[in-house]
Amino acid sequence: MVRRIEKIAVIGSGIMGGGIAALCAGAGIKTIMLDIVPFNLNENEKKDPKARNKVVQAGLDAQLKARPSAFMDKKNDLNFLTTGNLEDDFNRLSECDLIIEVVVENLKIKQELFAKIEKIKKR
Repeated sequence: MVRRIEKIAVIGSGIMGGGIAALCAGAGIKTIMLDIVPFNLNENEKKDPKARNKVVQAGLDAQLKARPSAFMDKKNDLNFLTTGNLEDDFNRLSECDLIIEVVVENLKIKQELFAKIEKIKKR
């Protein structure tokens, strides 16, 4: 059985996750990069999508500044990359053919994440 990978999710926007997302987008694959919602948001920020995506945006910004860049052609590659957070955008993982997990090395966090992914992933 041949499976086409048309959409990829990368969970984690640190150096490794951001780099993987950049390379996937550079290969022309629709890629979504997700990360956590910051813990320290005030009441107004909790309703602000931009504030809720601060962590993933910081990861993307770091990749855009990195030298050498993991992006092959930043202007073009960004057309294939979207960002979000693990609360508001978690269900978008159900659209993905491949999900790559690059979160903190904490077994409990990983187990909880995998259990949630198992419920919505493509079969």
